[in-house]
Amino acid sequence: MKTALCGVRSQFVSVMFFCMLYRTACQVGSCRASASYLRAFATSGPRFGETNSDVSVVTYVQLKSMLFNRNIQLFDVRNPDEYQEGHISEAVNIPLDNLQESLKLSSEGFQEKFQVQAPGKEDDNIVFHCRSGKRSATALDIARQLGFTRARHYEGGYSEWEKLEGK
Repeated sequence: MKTALCGVRSQFVSVMFFCMLYRTACQVGSCRASASYLRAFATSGPRFGETNSDVSVVTYVQLKSMLFNRNIQLFDVRNPDEYQEGHISEAVNIPLDNLQESLKLSSEGFQEKFQVQAPGKEDDNIVFHCRSGKRSATALDIARQLGFTRARHYEGGYSEWEKLEGK
């Protein structure tokens, strides 16, 4: 219980800190610039008290924010039949069995095969997801081994997405 309260308190402090930054930036006359700081702050890590594994995980709220801001490269690593049954909009289906080979493609080859821009190794908006978080964790390991060091995964997976989206 004490840990949960500390987490809530640190989130509150983080939100208050961001509000102060946003207000200061707007007073200086750059609300548009401060919005980019907000996006970076909302999706960056680690924060005080987080471990490295926390940085690898994207929460539902972070995912929604990234989708809203169109600041995401979302890869669904489920099988094509699972993807066809329902998927998060903007997600590109790359089955886990094909992921390593796909991430090794040239930029042109990747774009031709998946109709989206190839992810860059330093991109911090790469997110993998699956049904429950297990395959996306494996996908994250594969991506990290290939040099995509800032990639993350949505641990809750499509199961959590459906539940929270009310589908």
